[in-house]
Amino acid sequence: MEIIRFAELKPEPWRNGGGVTRELASHPKAASAQDGAWDWRVSIADVGSAGEFSTFPGMERVLTVIDGELLLLTVDGQEHPLEKYRPFRFSGEAASASALPTGDIRDLNVIARAGEFKGYTSIIELSKKRAHPVFEGQLAVLLEGKASVSPGADPAETADGSEGEPDVETAELARYDAVVGSDTRSPEILGRGFLAVISIDRVEHAHP
Repeated sequence: MEIIRFAELKPEPWRNGGGVTRELASHPKAASAQDGAWDWRVSIADVGSAGEFSTFPGMERVLTVIDGELLLLTVDGQEHPLEKYRPFRFSGEAASASALPTGDIRDLNVIARAGEFKGYTSIIELSKKRAHPVFEGQLAVLLEGKASVSPGADPAETADGSEGEPDVETAELARYDAVVGSDTRSPEILGRGFLAVISIDRVEHAHP
């Protein structure tokens, strides 16, 4: 079970100097966040002043305000009011700029190479009674509230119909901590609050 602790992430300045970003995950991991060599990236950015966003040619973005009330995002001349927890998809190469009518915001960014990967962000409310599983290709980020994560049952143990012994290895999540999904023992999150579930799917190309 892999947990990415937000408190341990190093803030990196934007390429255009307009804010700072903390990278949660990227692929391939060896690629620097600064040189655009990655195919997809998930990050959390602090936006403290109005201005232009960095462009990402050949990429598609999904931006979600996760702290603060409102981001006015202008994309290629058209203004979009982005409220908290409402994901918005746009082209990474579009000219985009922000205004902050209600003050500083923090946003969750999913950026993927168009035609190769497709990123999705869903905001869900957690339950204290029913655990939310995180599958392979997913990343779950605790946005607010209190939650804990534990490894799910081993599919090999439950294939014969037996429940298997419940695992007692449980970890508490702090705000903005991320849980990496798995299909072998899918981590399960219990608690109260809100979770962002990010999925990165590889685009299947039709063969002639």
